[in-house]
Amino acid sequence: MRMPSWLTKLIGPLKWALVTAVVVAAGSIFIPNRYASVGRILPADGRSLSSGLGGLAATAATFGISIPGSEGADANFVDILQSRWMSERLLLTRFSFRARSWRFGREVEKDMTLYDFLDSKNIDRAVVRFGKVLSCSKDAKSKVVTIRVETKSPSLSQAVLQQSVKLLEQFVQEKGRTKGGAKALFAEGRLGEARKEMDATEGEFRRFLDANRNYLVSSDPAIRLRGLRLEAEYKLRQQIVTTLALSREQALMEEKNDIPVINVLDPGNLPIEKAGPNRAGFVVGAFLASLALLVAWQFRATLREMLAVQP
Repeated sequence: MRMPSWLTKLIGPLKWALVTAVVVAAGSIFIPNRYASVGRILPADGRSLSSGLGGLAATAATFGISIPGSEGADANFVDILQSRWMSERLLLTRFSFRARSWRFGREVEKDMTLYDFLDSKNIDRAVVRFGKVLSCSKDAKSKVVTIRVETKSPSLSQAVLQQSVKLLEQFVQEKGRTKGGAKALFAEGRLGEARKEMDATEGEFRRFLDANRNYLVSSDPAIRLRGLRLEAEYKLRQQIVTTLALSREQALMEEKNDIPVINVLDPGNLPIEKAGPNRAGFVVGAFLASLALLVAWQFRATLREMLAVQP
């Protein structure tokens, strides 16, 4: 039985498409594997307006709507993780890990910075490349922050992820400004001023007592009045200092409560299975793309005639 002419014309493109797929498959074998370590951070305990709008905020989040003021203390975690500050510190951190020099090479111990491992010409290019290494996202409903680090070394991916969580906690603890901290700073400054004022009042009262030890039974009403006034002023200054000291201690306690705690759900696993590359996808894509181009070239005359017939 004779094959149709159009089917005969397809044999050539199919052969060349298969050859292309085989070449791509052979080349993809030498592409190094990538391994991804994934960590998760639970939402921090916030004491903001979100506590009063909890139910409404959760309902709105299911529809992708964010209510102003409903964000918790962890609202900026993703921004901090994706900041240049975080990227530069991770790039300049030394890591000890095992990696292969090439696809089929044996694993060797390495101790180097991530900047050297990425082998970029300058820090700006390294930061851009690092943006593809570390990615993070935040679930709108559960508020869980997911961190994903993908490199050519399983142990390096895990180490970078764990270091990023440590740096995030360091940033929150050291650079996070809170209302309690602002109150404590103000109370500390005011307490210093109040103590100086109390010392000045105490000195004036002491000098008065040195000259008028029995001012309460003095026959001179002016001396009694001045002594009572200085005594009342001194007691008032003492009360002010005591009140400010208590306010400062309370503000320090509030500052500790306001600082969000990093609650790590998944600290970052040591990946075993590769995350990429998708070699099967490369082969299938190369086969289909080359087949489409070859078929279009094989039937170019027919396509030209069809286009010419159309008005």
